Amino acid sequence: QETGNNQVRFMHLDLASLRSVRAFASTFLRQEPQLHLLINNAGVSAGGTTEDGFSLPFQVNHLGHFLLTQLLLERLRSCAPSRVVIVASSAHCAGRLRPESLGRPPSGLFSTFQDYCDSKLANVLHARELATREQGTQVTCYAVHPGFVNTSLFRHAPLWLKPLLLPLAWLLFLDASEGAQVVLRCATQDDLEPLSGRYFTDCGPRLPWPAGRDDRLAQALWEGSERLVGL
Repeated sequence: QETGNNQVRFMHLDLASLRSVRAFASTFLRQEPQLHLLINNAGVSAGGTTEDGFSLPFQVNHLGHFLLTQLLLERLRSCAPSRVVIVASSAHCAGRLRPESLGRPPSGLFSTFQDYCDSKLANVLHARELATREQGTQVTCYAVHPGFVNTSLFRHAPLWLKPLLLPLAWLLFLDASEGAQVVLRCATQDDLEPLSGRYFTDCGPRLPWPAGRDDRLAQALWEGSERLVGL
């Protein structure tokens, strides 16, 4: 309604529910014959557990997107050339993924923050492994750090942290339209196909932190994610 564009459609999807992801994908595939671009953008930094028994940030930020992408992948292939853009974060630098404990919240005083960082590392590795598996299909994939953006992502931050975080967000963070620019470049810029699987910031393609370049970890994450979402 705000855009005045009657080509924009809203379809409900709750990434904290694998049942909702499957229902959305089924409805979308039934109603929409074309799919050329999938931007996995949703994120949450709150603690908690989903109805599927996984940690909330890991499911919303990674597992839900992983299942959604897999369910829509054949349509992306049939409409190729097509792209998947996964909104990651420089917070992947602090990620510590352990394949044997995927989906379980980490322990410790800062477990929610660690869980968020783990999910962002999963985003980087998801893009890397998807690009490897889709070589030759004309489906390409990019992980993107949009910068520090003033959205409602940290609305669940502890009360003691908010007086520190909110002024910083207003003074130093990008607004949502500015943060979207690098995401849109990865979605629309010509000739990015040779860079499939890479990690982008507003300065262009950049090397992720070492864990984000670990191909064995990327494969283990993929296989573990398939198991957790029932593929």
